[in-house]
Amino acid sequence: MPDPHCELCEAAHLTTWYHADEVCWIADCEICDVPMVVWVEHGATPPDDELRHMIAELERVAGDRFGEARFTVDRVMRQIPAHFHAHARDEHWWQRRSGFRFDAPSGRRP
Repeated sequence: MPDPHCELCEAAHLTTWYHADEVCWIADCEICDVPMVVWVEHGATPPDDELRHMIAELERVAGDRFGEARFTVDRVMRQIPAHFHAHARDEHWWQRRSGFRFDAPSGRRP
């Protein structure tokens, strides 16, 4: 049952969306600017088969966006702990979030 006060239950299309099905949706996190998978049910503990499905879809989307093995899956639900979601973070996600820009080959700021 959706929680009317939960931002993830709202599923607003504020960023790029990559995937949606009966188990989950994947869109760029509006805070982190990385792909984030969200369970369509409101709750923190999805069944194992749905969890495996969500992580597999997130890895597929992140592989397309960042390249295979160029990201990590972060399942810590920091800001919305009552609704399952996970992020696929590449090595530069923090710089994008902080507003810093780096020259990718050298790692230096332009």
